[in-house]
Amino acid sequence: MNRTPAPSRADFRIARTLATRWEDNDVYGHVNNVVYYSWFDTAVNAFLIERGLLDPDDGAVIGLVVESGCRYHRAISFPQNVTAMIRVGHLGSSSVRYEIGLFDDGAETAAAEGHFIHVYVDRQSRRPSPLPAQWRSVLEQLQ
Repeated sequence: MNRTPAPSRADFRIARTLATRWEDNDVYGHVNNVVYYSWFDTAVNAFLIERGLLDPDDGAVIGLVVESGCRYHRAISFPQNVTAMIRVGHLGSSSVRYEIGLFDDGAETAAAEGHFIHVYVDRQSRRPSPLPAQWRSVLEQLQ
């Protein structure tokens, strides 16, 4: 199998440190795959909330995940710190492909890399909604 190398920290724009928890490890002694998706979600949504873009309680526009994926390069285990790094791989009129690298304990290459695509919709109708100008301005900086 000819596999693409893991991305490096320099390939991403925004970083967030996350701590592993005892309960994250599975019976095989490493973080269970479902936790990786939780880290992706936490990193991206925290970024959007901190920048004043996403209001999960009252915002007119919300994001629905329509696709996700993850490639694992090496195991992460408790008790390690993880740095989740974010970039925007594609910015559409109402969709965004977020790409996330998970880096363990200061490593320069990602232990895992993932993506998910949000389609932004009107909260009430659930129909696609063009990204507001403020969102587009912030997200363009992550491309």
